[in-house]
Amino acid sequence: MPTFLMFTTLGPDGAATLREKPERVKEVNDEVEALGVKVLAQYVLLGPYDFCNILEAPNEKVMAKVALVLGARGTVKTVTMPAIPVDDYIAELRGDPA
Repeated sequence: MPTFLMFTTLGPDGAATLREKPERVKEVNDEVEALGVKVLAQYVLLGPYDFCNILEAPNEKVMAKVALVLGARGTVKTVTMPAIPVDDYIAELRGDPA
């Protein structure tokens, strides 16, 4: 399955929710997985983003749905990017057959 990086920034309501109920992070992961996306890893960040999630999704349409569902809540903003394994990238540059 394709891999995606999702960078998340909490809004004021999202930050307040986490302050009151830190385990909400894991609950959201369960909700994301219920939408057909696997959470491979999750990191808390310092800087312009609060979290980075490494996710596997069947395709970009499913990943776009997850981003919309999370963003529609109004508690977070997301930036999502596809992640290509470096060995696959090298093979593509070399013209190796898939």
